[in-house]
Amino acid sequence: METIEQKIQEKIDDIRVFLNIEGGDIEYIKYEDGYVYVKLLGQCANCGFLDVTLKETIESYLQEEIPEIKGVINVGL
Repeated sequence: METIEQKIQEKIDDIRVFLNIEGGDIEYIKYEDGYVYVKLLGQCANCGFLDVTLKETIESYLQEEIPEIKGVINVGL
């Protein structure tokens, strides 16, 4: 049986493909108290749409796939 962290890693790998197309990347840091901590890298780190990407794309996707997730926090700020 997969752990939540294994599921998160798998889904982040799915997201990474799309971020890489735009010159960005995402690094999984940890899962704690229902929150996923990530670091957005490359073009994503300085993008004007960082907050939109984080909340409307990454967070929405992870919450849809893994209901236990309360939110996603970017530690790269």
